[in-house]
Amino acid sequence: MLVIVYYDDVLNFGMIVSSALMIWKGLMVVTGSESPIVVVLSGSMEPAFHRGDLLFLTNRIEDPIRVGEIVVFRIEGREIPIVHRVLKIHEKQNGDIKFLTKGDNNAVDDRGLYKRGQHWLEKKDVVGRARGFVPYIGIVTILMNDYPKFKVRALSFSACFSHPS
Repeated sequence: MLVIVYYDDVLNFGMIVSSALMIWKGLMVVTGSESPIVVVLSGSMEPAFHRGDLLFLTNRIEDPIRVGEIVVFRIEGREIPIVHRVLKIHEKQNGDIKFLTKGDNNAVDDRGLYKRGQHWLEKKDVVGRARGFVPYIGIVTILMNDYPKFKVRALSFSACFSHPS
């Protein structure tokens, strides 16, 4: 009997994980973004966004990037994407667009963050553009990353209440 309960738990967990993955992949297709939801990890965009805000992104190829738009971008050699505002746009003769970003709460533009020798970002660097947000709901993610003991306690606490016995 205990084996059946164990298999039932494993199947339920597998269904939850696969459902979450299907929802994530569906959001990727609908939004055109490799990461349709991100958490703001620093205070560089205050007062527009605060640490822990959850951003909803889209990344439609046909939409032009505009000055003042908030973009999430990746820099080669850095794992974590950055959320900042487009400060300037530079359009070449052939139609290619490059742009410069800056955090609202930062004193200088982001050229110091870009890879060595890079002065502008390109469309290929963009993960998505902010289309909406939920304030502070991502703080749980930050707590789990910043405080590993919190993660263990939260998971242990949830495990205690998830199994009926």
